[in-house]
Amino acid sequence: MSALMLAGSLSVSADTLKIGALVPLTGDLQSYGEPSLKSAELAVREINEAGGVLDDDVELATGDTQTIPQPGVATAQKLVNLEGVHGIVGALSSGVTVPVAQSVSASEGVLQISNASTSPVITPLDDNDFLFRTVPSDAFQGVALSEVAAEQGYEKVGVIYINNDYGKGLAESFSDAFTDAGGEVTESVAYEQGQAAYRGELSQTSEGGADALILIGYPENGQTILRQSLEGGFFDKFVFSDGLKAPELIENLGARALEGTVGTVPQARSDSPGAKHFASAYSEAHDEVPPKPYLDTAYDAVYLIGLATEHAGSTDRTAIRDSLREVANPPGTRVGPGEFAKAAELLGNGEDIDYQGASGSVNFDDNGDVPGTFGVFAYEDGEIVTQRVFEPGKDGEKSE
Repeated sequence: MSALMLAGSLSVSADTLKIGALVPLTGDLQSYGEPSLKSAELAVREINEAGGVLDDDVELATGDTQTIPQPGVATAQKLVNLEGVHGIVGALSSGVTVPVAQSVSASEGVLQISNASTSPVITPLDDNDFLFRTVPSDAFQGVALSEVAAEQGYEKVGVIYINNDYGKGLAESFSDAFTDAGGEVTESVAYEQGQAAYRGELSQTSEGGADALILIGYPENGQTILRQSLEGGFFDKFVFSDGLKAPELIENLGARALEGTVGTVPQARSDSPGAKHFASAYSEAHDEVPPKPYLDTAYDAVYLIGLATEHAGSTDRTAIRDSLREVANPPGTRVGPGEFAKAAELLGNGEDIDYQGASGSVNFDDNGDVPGTFGVFAYEDGEIVTQRVFEPGKDGEKSE
């Protein structure tokens, strides 16, 4: 059996763990989908080189969400019912993850771990405890985004956000945090995907005399909004959400247009052993780690499904779900990226493990949420650089 098999497998033995990668290979988040998939593939390759799961190679089946709910659900159904996956990594967009969880994962009883869906809507979702995520909720990113905007000296801001679960949740979280801290949100306006022009939204948002625009969205339409904002003289100062940490914005708009723009993104501290291993392994496989979020979280999601299956001792879907917190949370011997063989041996000896991820802590609470830290990124001299990593709400505390 090959170390890595993609979509199209015709049959899988009863003990072969098969994981579905539900990623956007087209649509608004296309540029995030490929590196997330490569991260999942890296985790599968490492696991198989360490002996596999239940003494068999892990297989990976890939499905394109198109960054749209309906195709995302259809693809998830195909992965579950035709490909026969035992667990799903993804989707990336909250607007896809939520309907997949409700209409596929929960009803079919298949573990789903999103590596990028940050909407606060996910926390209380009725998902029969089959939806988890390796990235912190935007309930925390809203605070982080607010603190960063205030640090820039902005007292009045306008907000334009993508009209989906991700955009609505983060816009609300940001606005609450910013106003609680004494700032003013002049206007908060939703935008729809796929429009040719967003001058109406920009005009409405700029009417209140805002110092800067908080843009919460994705690259494909985000670049249109930014270009029209600059050309129309609406805003020339911006603060970005995680969905706009994208090198293609520099390519399409020019470095000068974005110089000094900052943003926030869920990000682990880079000095942890897990983070160092992931960065080294990804760079060895693909030359370098691109400045995109949610790579390490995809890698961790695959590792966790593999470890949970080892703990369960079978590929029964519910048993895998029930074992997830057992391998992710303390107590137990700490294991991390690159240590799958060690973890499997400990589990085989009946010992507890506590996986510490490439993305940081993956201790799941009752809602399947994890804690996390956030990075402040900036567009400087035609590059995206990380200025620091911090924990929102910790006044004056700065890391890295």
